[in-house]
Amino acid sequence: MVPDLSIIMPVLDEAPQIVERLARLQTLRAKGVELIVVDGGSVDDTAQLAGVLADRVIVAPRGRAAQMNAGAAASQGRVLLFLHADTTLPGTALPAVLTAISTGTSWGRFDVRIDGGHPLLRIVESMMNWRSRLTGIATGDQAIFVRRETFASVGAYPDLPLMEDIALCSALKRVAQPVCLREAVITSARRWEKHGVLPAILLMWWLRAAFFFGADPKRLALRYGYRPRAS
Repeated sequence: MVPDLSIIMPVLDEAPQIVERLARLQTLRAKGVELIVVDGGSVDDTAQLAGVLADRVIVAPRGRAAQMNAGAAASQGRVLLFLHADTTLPGTALPAVLTAISTGTSWGRFDVRIDGGHPLLRIVESMMNWRSRLTGIATGDQAIFVRRETFASVGAYPDLPLMEDIALCSALKRVAQPVCLREAVITSARRWEKHGVLPAILLMWWLRAAFFFGADPKRLALRYGYRPRAS
C-alpha cells in the first residue's frame, strides 16, 4: 500500500540525539507514515542507531540537497515532508498536512518555534513565520511538504551547498502559492546558541541577502561553516 506521507530526514553525526528524535516519530509510523533517514557519511553510529527506528536508512553524498533528493527517490509516499534532525513535528502534523493537501494545495510548511530561552529567539521565530507568509518562501526548519509529482516537476532540490530550501521554494512558487500552517514545529536553538544568538542572527541575514543578490552559494556555505568531507 502506498503511504500518504513520507518523512525524509537528512542526518550527519547525530548519534547523541538520533534515537530520541526518531522515537518521537514512531506514532506516525504506526499510522502508516513512511520514515526515510538519509545519512551523509557520519563517522559516528548515527546510521546504525537509526536502523531500527526508520523504514529505510540510506547513504548519500553529504549535503542536505543531495541527501533529501536521495531520500525522495527512495520513498513511496504521495506527499513528501522534509524534516531536519533537530526539528520536532506537532502531534497534529499528519492530519494537518493531509487536510491541506486534500484542498488542492501542492505544497506548504509549518510555523516554527525555537526551543531556546533567549528573548531574541522569539523575535527570530516571529520574523521567520511572518516573512514566509509574506514572500511564500520557507526554510528547512519549517518542515516543507510537497506533493511528489510537484516536487518532481520542479526538478527536486537544486544541487546547492546552502540555500537549497529557498531555491526550491522559489521554484515551487511558480507552480502554486504555499499553504502556511499555523501548527508549529519546534526546532533546536543550537545553531543560534553555538556562537551567540545575535551574531548568528546577523550572519543568517547577511547570507540570505548575499544569496538574493547573486553571491556564489559555495562561498556562502564556507562562510556559514560548511566543509565538505574528503572522500
